[in-house]
Amino acid sequence: MSTQTTSTTPTIAVFAATGSQGGAVTDALLAAGARVRALLRDTTSEKATALAGRGVELAQIDVHDPSSLVTALQGVDAFWFMTTPPGGMQQPDTEGETAQGIALADAAATAQVPHVVFSSVGGAERDSHVPHFESKYRVEQHLATLGLHVTVVRPVFFTDNFHAFAPTREDGTLVLRLPFPDGIPLQMIATRDVGAIAATALLDPTAVPAEIEIAGDALTGSEIAAAFAEQTGTPTRYEALPLAVLDGQDDMQAMFRWFAETPAYQADLEQVRRIAPTTWTLAQWLETAGPTRAS
Repeated sequence: MSTQTTSTTPTIAVFAATGSQGGAVTDALLAAGARVRALLRDTTSEKATALAGRGVELAQIDVHDPSSLVTALQGVDAFWFMTTPPGGMQQPDTEGETAQGIALADAAATAQVPHVVFSSVGGAERDSHVPHFESKYRVEQHLATLGLHVTVVRPVFFTDNFHAFAPTREDGTLVLRLPFPDGIPLQMIATRDVGAIAATALLDPTAVPAEIEIAGDALTGSEIAAAFAEQTGTPTRYEALPLAVLDGQDDMQAMFRWFAETPAYQADLEQVRRIAPTTWTLAQWLETAGPTRAS
């Protein structure tokens, strides 16, 4: 049962609503009839203008200006946010990521937001030694000290990453290469489904556990290659690369090393589908949203 009355349309604040995850959350909320307030650094961008055209309220914020965050969160029924290391994943600023998350969490507490949904990462709480996992876990720990009603959603590896990791065409076949040994299943989920599950939690906190790891599929390297072969009609093989290809990218190397340690991600796929029955498998993502052809 929703915490909102049937006569009230909830207003949900979404941080970084022009990004992949924030955009998916926004899409799902709008589809459910909620009002969305997008918390954005730049409210004049093309993506922001497009959101406004869909009826989204735009609120300009600066994560280094607490007053802008508190003002943007006044009067909302719930708040969704995620964190990413400033500067990207080549040399991730995980301390900066944690600081960003703490600033957003503190603003939610000051604004007395009734419910906060934080998008963390699968395994953050399991001492992964992956820097950009541990930075998110520090945000989780801080949230727990604030007296807020919090739902922590922990997505696993994104199927959307296969836009970047798509197989290459070589001599009439496709070759998928990842620094990950074959034979170990890798759990994955579509960004679209992260948005759908987050929206469910935002609109009805009783529908989702207070902490949940989420995935839509679990496949080995060869099984991932087989899914590409089925979608493209082209024979596809998997080749595991050594971790050394990530030398100099300590964070990413730590993550793929963790993937190889069984078990890494531990989402309960049946539990996830009870919450979101239409959660995609990799094959469904490839058919609907994946790369139409490998490069």
